[in-house]
This record gives sequence, C-alpha cells and structure tokens, in this order.
Amino acid sequence: MYFTGTDIIEVERVKKAMEDVSFILRVFTQNEIEYCEKYQGDSKYQHYAARFAGKEAIFKAISVALKSKFDISWQDIEIGRSKDGKPLLYYKGSEEAGIVKIGNITLQVDVSLSHIKDYAIATAVADLNVEE
Repeated sequence: MYFTGTDIIEVERVKKAMEDVSFILRVFTQNEIEYCEKYQGDSKYQHYAARFAGKEAIFKAISVALKSKFDISWQDIEIGRSKDGKPLLYYKGSEEAGIVKIGNITLQVDVSLSHIKDYAIATAVADLNVEE
C-alpha cells in the first residue's frame, strides 16, 4: 500500500524564518546545514527550502504510522544525497537510506525535491510493509 505526501513552500518564507537561528537548529540536521551552506546567495535558501518541503512531504506520507504528529521531530528526518545527486531520506536510528521504522511498521520512502527562484516543492512516496 502506498501513501504520498507533497509540499510546496516559498523560498522567501524559509529565508525569513532562518533569521531566527533556533528555527535552523530545530528543523535542519548538521549535515543538511553543511550541505546548504556550500551554496551562495539565493541558491542557499532554495536548498534549505527544498529540504523543508521534503521533510513536510515525508511527514505527510508516513503519517499513517504515527499515533500523533508529536511522535516525530524535524531532526528525526535527514535528507542527504546519493553519489549521483538523488535525494535520500535518513530516519533516526536507521543507517539504511529510505527506511522508516515506527513500532512494528516499516515504510520504504522515496523523496523527490525541486526548486526554482521563488518556490521549492517535494513529493514523498511511502510503501507500507507491516512486520510480523
């Protein structure tokens, strides 16, 4: 069974939120910050916005496994990259990309990110497999 999540956000909205350092530290992991900070000017904010949208899309796709939206935090999800540049989800406690385990539920999650000057968008697809 598949579940999807999609999110779109204005890059400027993320840029403005980032004026508060606590937002950056609450939402993004150290690896995500290091990745995005490699970019200059508006491009940097596009990458942050894409990761923000990615996390929102992932939350939506995996919500079927959550009892409460408070069962997961921003830091539980990290969006990294494969050697060929494909976005990869890393979930807390799992070293295998794309695997989310919550209780007895395992989801295989794929995420896609895209951004342009003013907007970032992400889609996540979660394949539900219940462990026995």
